[in-house]
Amino acid sequence: MQDSGAEAAAGASYAYKASLIGSAHRFELTEEGLSWHIGGRSGLWRYDEISAIRLSFRPVSMQQHRFRADVSHASGGRIRILSTSWQTAALMAPQDNGFRNFIVALHARMAQAGSQAELTAGLGRRTYAAMLAFLAVLAVAMTALLVRALAISEFAGALFIIGFAALFAWQIGGFVRRNQPRSYSFDRVPSALLP
Repeated sequence: MQDSGAEAAAGASYAYKASLIGSAHRFELTEEGLSWHIGGRSGLWRYDEISAIRLSFRPVSMQQHRFRADVSHASGGRIRILSTSWQTAALMAPQDNGFRNFIVALHARMAQAGSQAELTAGLGRRTYAAMLAFLAVLAVAMTALLVRALAISEFAGALFIIGFAALFAWQIGGFVRRNQPRSYSFDRVPSALLP
């Protein structure tokens, strides 16, 4: 078992490639604050100057298990940290342990610095409400199609609709559940939004 100093050192730096072309995005937790290097830009944000962190689950076609942290600065700047890195034109590799360790260590350092940052998880409330409304309309439409298929004895079509609905619910259900808008505290980072 690692001691807390070894755990802090393990999560003290993180890097990923946001695109196949371009340099890696590099982050380091220093004594002074969060040091970042993105392309030709770099900076150092003191932990007490970080105004907000939003954690979310953001799958994409090349990587269905991708997480994102949006870190905002009091001056209005924002950086994005992703849990995947481009390896080749057809491969996006997960970096689960590195991302999790870095995000947990960042929260611990901010708590030590007495940060008053707003910690939120999931999608924004309006976006989430719009998504739920869209899913409700889609569910009504699918139900109407199913009823129509059964009414005209089109059992193959009904079976297809049921199969499609089950696959859709399985794919979208995790996204909806993980991205429910909520606030959290430094000592309770939501595990559903960490790999």
